[in-house]
Amino acid sequence: MIRSTLLVLALSLASVRAQSPVFGQCGGENWPGPFTCVAGSVVSPGLLRPPPPVTSTVSSTTSTVKSTTSTVTSATSTASVPVSTAFVKTSGMKFTLNGAPYTLVGSNAYWLPLMGSSTGYSSADLNTAFNDIVGSGATTVRTWGFNEVTTTSGGVPYLHLWSGSTATVNTAATGLGSLDNVIAAAKAHGIRLIVTLTNNWSDYGGMDVYTAQILGSGQFHDLFYTNPTVIAAFKTYVQTVVTRYANEPTIMAWELANEPRCAGSNTVASPTCNTTTITTWASNISAFIKSIDKNHLVAIGDEGFFNEPGSHNFDFVYQGTLGIDFAANMQISTLDFGTFHMYPESWGENADVEAWGVQWITDHATVMASANKPAIMEEFGITDSNRSTTYASWYSTVVSTGLTGDLIWQAGSTLSGGPTPNDGYMIFPTDPVYQLIKSHAAALKARG
Repeated sequence: MIRSTLLVLALSLASVRAQSPVFGQCGGENWPGPFTCVAGSVVSPGLLRPPPPVTSTVSSTTSTVKSTTSTVTSATSTASVPVSTAFVKTSGMKFTLNGAPYTLVGSNAYWLPLMGSSTGYSSADLNTAFNDIVGSGATTVRTWGFNEVTTTSGGVPYLHLWSGSTATVNTAATGLGSLDNVIAAAKAHGIRLIVTLTNNWSDYGGMDVYTAQILGSGQFHDLFYTNPTVIAAFKTYVQTVVTRYANEPTIMAWELANEPRCAGSNTVASPTCNTTTITTWASNISAFIKSIDKNHLVAIGDEGFFNEPGSHNFDFVYQGTLGIDFAANMQISTLDFGTFHMYPESWGENADVEAWGVQWITDHATVMASANKPAIMEEFGITDSNRSTTYASWYSTVVSTGLTGDLIWQAGSTLSGGPTPNDGYMIFPTDPVYQLIKSHAAALKARG
């Protein structure tokens, strides 16, 4: 989901260049684009966080995060945690670790490598954040492995600097060094990471930076998936990041992108973009990653929309109009597991949010069983006052349907500089939902 600025969320794909496109950005802090939303759209509440950050000089130095077999003790805990030395694998619809079931449960925390000082959060703050995450019973965290910038001012990490059509990966402490620190902290707390490599949306750069810098501004969004020069540039970035961590088992999986669609925050889809466009791209990029990294799992990071025109009373998330076909993508041999997201409020599904979510989870579990491949609900959330009750129902459905696992959007902590960015979905340890997550994690682990 998009979370750093206000997002337009509607039930059609009509858009004009004088307005932000459907599902595009139409406001928010420091937003330079159009502030006119497509007629009939609704704006999801509470979706504000700081604008994409930028910072200082790129370094061409490289380093490698090395795995270790020792044990690490948390600074605020007396319990030692075994350092990750084996890679998570799949077996049918399950994940495994060292031949035993691996329970995927936890949260998202996009902010881990991208905030704090120019070199990211301090070790003390990372320790606090991961202590909070571990306290919820989590085994897994999903975070961002990207930040595209075109200028270096700000004060927090950036990973990819563009000068015209030339891009340089920042491997210094102000770039991938921050991700190094997150990986080290996750390792120390026994947490595995899912790392996402770009964004459909303009938060922290994303796909439109590639197309604008290489092809010029105002391009169709889906040229990111089809233009050979753009694809080559993305593969160059992917190769630098993936090979850096190819031997690091703390990373559970790479994800191609956060929520890929035919249209972006403020760029429209071409008339020819369809589900085949993104399925073909996902097959290409996942195969490329597998060719340079034999250790890690790979997934798309998509919202799991269905391509079933006319079904479900023409509910738009089932119609294939946004470029995603969950069932088709589950058949890609170089993708190890499926992903889907769930935001009924933002998608206009307000009649019975709880029941709609139960059906959405069940439908994905059905496809999962047919493909005999793991599938996870890797983002979900609502902001209304009944979320504890609703989440309890959804968690129960995850367990009963056999869905492989889930990651809530998203974990929150109070660090030395104050609370982490709260977009309305954040779950702090003081939130009643935190205890619900803990109970759910125990239930999933017991299910095996």
